[in-house]
Amino acid sequence: MITFEKVIKEYNGGQKSYRALDDINLEIKDGEFVSIIGPSGAGKSTLLKMLIREEVPSGGQITVDNINVPELTDSEVPYLRRKIGTIFQDFKLLTNKTSFENVAFALEVVGADEEQIKTDVPKVLRIVGMDEKFENFPHQLSGGERQRIAIARALIHRPKILLADEPTGNLDLLNTFDVIKLLMKINEFGTTVVLASHDREVVNAVGQRVITMDKGKVVKDQEQGKYTI
Repeated sequence: MITFEKVIKEYNGGQKSYRALDDINLEIKDGEFVSIIGPSGAGKSTLLKMLIREEVPSGGQITVDNINVPELTDSEVPYLRRKIGTIFQDFKLLTNKTSFENVAFALEVVGADEEQIKTDVPKVLRIVGMDEKFENFPHQLSGGERQRIAIARALIHRPKILLADEPTGNLDLLNTFDVIKLLMKINEFGTTVVLASHDREVVNAVGQRVITMDKGKVVKDQEQGKYTI
């Protein structure tokens, strides 16, 4: 369960302050697939950053899986982030590592042993359809394939929640819908998926709950169906 209660985020710049999030009240249930849509600057990315405590609110309350996110200490943040997988528009893969090594690295940094890595990495590469390209480096992969590796890396800790911030922004139409179908498949396994996008066609392809944001506010929350203005 994810909840936002009266969440505000302000940035101060000289004599002016900018409110990126303005009185956000949301509840996302376990296992939901929620699309957050809106133009650039609407507050979508800020909202997602709050969930992994990359940003902290100026006011209000955020809980993730009964964890009071703003009150976490720095040493507690890594435990929160193991519950949450994240994927981004620019993939963020390590260019000097193979597909296998990119996914394995996420386990290595938390002290996983070699046996766990040898067991878990092939499984998650199979889930995303990249088990035949585990020896390829990022420059040898298409944009869609690189995003699949990024998704595999996000899934390796078996997160309860997957955050996807404009994950198809750098992809062509075919790869865009391949990635969206993969996210929907992951959601069917029980993972909560929160997708931020400015692409109406992407959101319509999902066909589930749509939250529309503009100027830091939630302006519409549609339980299911097509995105409408």
